[in-house]
Amino acid sequence: MKKIILTGDRPTGRLHLGHYVGSIKRRVELQNTDAFDEIYIMIADSQALTDNFDNPQKIRDNVIEVALDYLACGIDPKKANIFIQSTVDALTELTFYYMNLVTLSRLQRNPTVKNEIKMRGFEKSIPVGFLNYPISQAADITAFEATCVPVGDDQLPMLEQTREIVRSFNNIYGETLVEPEAYVGENEISRRLPGIDGKAKMSKSLGNCIYLADDEETIRKKVMQMYTDPNHINISDPGRVEGNVVFTYLDVFATDADFAKYLPEFKNLVDLKAHYEQGGVGDVTIKKFLNNVLQDVLRPIREKRKEYSQNIELVYDILEEGSKKAQVKANETLAKVKEAMQIDYFNGDKFKNEIKAKYE
Repeated sequence: MKKIILTGDRPTGRLHLGHYVGSIKRRVELQNTDAFDEIYIMIADSQALTDNFDNPQKIRDNVIEVALDYLACGIDPKKANIFIQSTVDALTELTFYYMNLVTLSRLQRNPTVKNEIKMRGFEKSIPVGFLNYPISQAADITAFEATCVPVGDDQLPMLEQTREIVRSFNNIYGETLVEPEAYVGENEISRRLPGIDGKAKMSKSLGNCIYLADDEETIRKKVMQMYTDPNHINISDPGRVEGNVVFTYLDVFATDADFAKYLPEFKNLVDLKAHYEQGGVGDVTIKKFLNNVLQDVLRPIREKRKEYSQNIELVYDILEEGSKKAQVKANETLAKVKEAMQIDYFNGDKFKNEIKAKYE
């Protein structure tokens, strides 16, 4: 069996640092292992419309922004097919067929859906398209016969629902669909990078993000605004590392080489934490250090993004070509599904011969 990855993001805004450490960086690493036969990276505009149906221009504008972020981070269109979800008609048809395999109560019990409904204030009026999100996602995954789906912790219930749909379909119609496995990154902090306010996971809707396209000064300002320890008022005061967003980011990004370059008075992060907890290290010091670290991480991404933005026709061509390849793959799966369901009426002479035998 081929090893295939399907992953993607909703184009509701530019991608941020949480996307990078939570998924995109790992996608690039997996892409460059050459361990996978096919890789599909979806710009999920159809799914984004389920809760932005009244503002399609927002989605249209951000399709290219997400594509630029992908390319800037190192997604290689020669190794991965970047495509736009709504261009693949087969996904809609598969979603329709899979709807018969899932009950309303099962959708409402999905923890991810429940949390998203609450966050968006949909408790009293849930759009059907939004509630249908897990089924649509199952169509996306199975259409490309994905064996591996990189997900965060919050998406695990969605993938489990896909697995349920696959098992139900195969039990009824015969072995047709591929059951995917989740790939969850090893670094738990990276999977749920908090926002700069320290109150929640980094989120476009909450406005607590550092975007991959942010310029140097914007990054500096955001870092200096970061939540630390509210009781660490004076430099001499003992400080708390737990719950301190600056240290959370340093856990993810800082290396020993960064200390040698920018903060040589400390050996490493363990040494810095110890001194902060004892008292004697100020918040400005740790924030300036984090700013230097993040600037080094984001500078090459920002520069590469600028190069692609100056050749936007190439980006358009990459999306168009990737979407065409995605259409071919999804149509092949749809044909298998329709054959298994015995609704492939005009594919060959089988149905024609059946009705002739019955009525002649």
